[in-house]
Amino acid sequence: MDNMKNDNGDVSFRRKPEWLKVRLPHGFKTKDVVGLLNDRHLHTICSSGMCPNRAECWGAGTATFMLCGNICTRNCRFCNVTSRRPEPLDPSEIGQIADTVSSLALRHVVLTSVDRDDLPDQGAGHWARTIREIKTRCPGVTMEVLIPDFQGREDLLDMIVAESPEIISHNLETVRRLTPDVRSVATYDRSLSVLGYLAGRGVRTKSGIMLGLGETRQEIIETMDDLRSVGCEVMTIGQYLQPSKLHYQVRDYIHPDVFAEYGEIARSKGFRHVESSPMVRSSYHAEKHIH
Repeated sequence: MDNMKNDNGDVSFRRKPEWLKVRLPHGFKTKDVVGLLNDRHLHTICSSGMCPNRAECWGAGTATFMLCGNICTRNCRFCNVTSRRPEPLDPSEIGQIADTVSSLALRHVVLTSVDRDDLPDQGAGHWARTIREIKTRCPGVTMEVLIPDFQGREDLLDMIVAESPEIISHNLETVRRLTPDVRSVATYDRSLSVLGYLAGRGVRTKSGIMLGLGETRQEIIETMDDLRSVGCEVMTIGQYLQPSKLHYQVRDYIHPDVFAEYGEIARSKGFRHVESSPMVRSSYHAEKHIH
């Protein structure tokens, strides 16, 4: 069912079911993280993407930092990140992130980024230097990198692989049929190719999809099969939440029992780790995915 229209013809949000109503805690650790991020002008997808799990993850010693600024060159219809021409890369971002990881005594770090199609190397060099700096300053911290597709360029993927993060993630986001409507520039097959190339290099790979965009059960299962066919080992499945009335409309809210069923199906297909519930996001329980 689509979002409803009021008497003026404006799109309004569908009322969320009870299982999606989460009170965000405001504990000491949350204040620590927000304070440091603001002081150092850093960005996290936790905040930019309005993740409902951010307080839980911060409290558990995990955070997801967004590289290459907070303005994306792409305009995906599901995403809350601002899209326009980005500012030049800020080299100080690398040290600031490493300092913050150290200051917060984080045990596990997830790095992600906006797409930087405006740069000759898509930002891959900045990525590689950031991974290297964190490993140098924060020995013992484990790391997942949730990368863009780098336009499928293997030379840029190799730059990330060379820094040896524990896991490399790249999201399909949705099923094949809906990809052209939901994602901008990225394609389903290119994303599968990226994951297959990384798995072929011996990397543990991970991917995630959102439900509630209008996909069918059969399409979800076919997506699982496609991911397994390219060697993907970890999968996350969560509910899409529409950031604003300008974004892609929620077609359905999926019951937790259905998410649990999809989780079981994915595990039966050979995924080594699966997170599947309405509140799951790409980085949810990320520290568990490396073991």
